[in-house]
Amino acid sequence: MGSESKSFDFLKEIGLGSSNIGSYVNGQWKASGSSVTSVNPSNNQTIAEVTEATLQDYEEGLQACSEAAKTWMTIPAPKRGEIVRQIGEALRAKLDPLGRLVSLEMGKILAEGIGEVQEIIDMCDYAVGLSRQLNGSIIPSERPDHMMFEVWNPLGIVGVITAFNFPCAVLGWNACIALVCGNCVVWKGAPTTPLITIAVTKLVAEVLEKNNLPGAIFTSFCGGADIGQAIAKDTRIPLVSFTGSTKVGLMVQQTVSERFGKCLLELSGNNAIIVMDDADIKLAVRSILFAAVGTAGQRCTTCRRLFLHESIYTNVLDQLVGLYKQVKIGNPLEKGTLVGPLHTRTSVENFQKGISTIKSQARKILTGGSVLESEGNFVQPTIVEISADAPVVKEELFGPVLYVMKFQTLEEAIALNNSVPQGLSSSIFTQRPGTIFKWIGPRGSDCGIVNANIPTNGAEIGGAFGGEKATGGGREAGSDSWKQYMRRSTCTINYGSELPLAQGINFG
Repeated sequence: MGSESKSFDFLKEIGLGSSNIGSYVNGQWKASGSSVTSVNPSNNQTIAEVTEATLQDYEEGLQACSEAAKTWMTIPAPKRGEIVRQIGEALRAKLDPLGRLVSLEMGKILAEGIGEVQEIIDMCDYAVGLSRQLNGSIIPSERPDHMMFEVWNPLGIVGVITAFNFPCAVLGWNACIALVCGNCVVWKGAPTTPLITIAVTKLVAEVLEKNNLPGAIFTSFCGGADIGQAIAKDTRIPLVSFTGSTKVGLMVQQTVSERFGKCLLELSGNNAIIVMDDADIKLAVRSILFAAVGTAGQRCTTCRRLFLHESIYTNVLDQLVGLYKQVKIGNPLEKGTLVGPLHTRTSVENFQKGISTIKSQARKILTGGSVLESEGNFVQPTIVEISADAPVVKEELFGPVLYVMKFQTLEEAIALNNSVPQGLSSSIFTQRPGTIFKWIGPRGSDCGIVNANIPTNGAEIGGAFGGEKATGGGREAGSDSWKQYMRRSTCTINYGSELPLAQGINFG
């Protein structure tokens, strides 16, 4: 497994070798595409090789998945929940090596890597309970001797296309719910995190095999844009969940909509924190640090814009700059590291281009702004003083860059928060209840996630996750997100001998 094979021994615990097959089709590992390299972003050295799927592999997988759906949807929901419970137990047994793999291949620090795998486990636990609560409503009928109610049934197959920054947690948001709702899952993992896709699939496959269920209930592919496009175009897949950029998400949405399919989109975020004059400054500064530099700024919920009340502007900024200068940047698997590498060399190039643009528009770069000299993809977390009118502030630079701006009134701060195309996450720091309720009310934040006195990132699985505007409008994970993975039928049954019509119509 490359020159660092000794430090990669844990990969054997999760079924990975130096060469790996990158698609699980009809209960078998097979792939006939080209070989790609999984790279460690800390040093850009090879971790392992993966053979990707072709469109021929995809078609074979979808045919088998379509057949498996006929079996899976007829299994009672609580029994499906039992299978998901076992998947959660399988993941729990491999929590540490899977977390290490996330850290190694994606680049996030070990605590975050383990936390990501824990998120799938939590989703499995959540879905098990949900499997006994897929309830429809009973609706009073205006007609005598009639019963009207809702019935929820599976869609059939759910396609899940995930991104590199959360290479397995987002699968959990979708797959755990989709499975208990009676759907088969087709997963295309991120092209740059194929080992995570394979390792998670292996555990799911073992559970299905142990229970004598068709392996095609869960089909996965490592591959490029051609596989993603095939999922988007495929009329056998009624629902496609896509996580990625707004640009690509719009193309996916258009393709799926052309065939009257449904989309769940989790796209770009340009998230803001507002710090009011009465805020707990210590709490705010700690939250901003995690929100802005966690995962090296590569979360969709990363804080990218910071609005500080003019009365506490200097105090907060001085503390924040001081903390930034103490942040340990380095190998994400090493104890004490808070910021790992950007995921790819392309990410570093985008960071450099972004900083160049920022320099032409910003008032001042207070700290950071440079690429570190190393074999890996390390950059300095950056704080920028800038005008809210600067064009670059409206865009999402996917890295640890924080734009800082000053405001005078709550109304001004809310307007600034809402002034960007994206609408994912937002948070305000204040101790005034009235301010909080204005913030979460109809004239407050226009985001899908609206927090108070916590960071913009680190969402719990119990709530529906997603955003508005250019973030895509999708909702995944908790609350009533499950309804998107099923089709609703309104059923009316006449148990009498007369035929009264609705609205009092007399027809002959």
